[in-house]
Amino acid sequence: MLHTLSRSPWQCDMASMLRLLRPGDDLLLLSDGVTAALQNGRYVELLLNAPITVHALKDDIDARGLGGQISSSVVRVGYNDFVSLTVKNAVQMHW
Repeated sequence: MLHTLSRSPWQCDMASMLRLLRPGDDLLLLSDGVTAALQNGRYVELLLNAPITVHALKDDIDARGLGGQISSSVVRVGYNDFVSLTVKNAVQMHW
């Protein structure tokens, strides 16, 4: 399943999202959701400990001036990769 997080982690139910993540799921952070990937942050630690792959849209990282503050464990992706993730995961959940 592909989970997409487009809101700030401080403005959504992260606990519910974390409970629904399953091994092999993908999480794509976009828009304000990229703030969940801030290095040494509370949320990135929780996400990286989940059995998933965490991706963040590079354009949204750059638009917020966060290029140097995103955890190196988060996979930065472009729009083509975004499309590939949606093709790979027929089921999606938006947060």
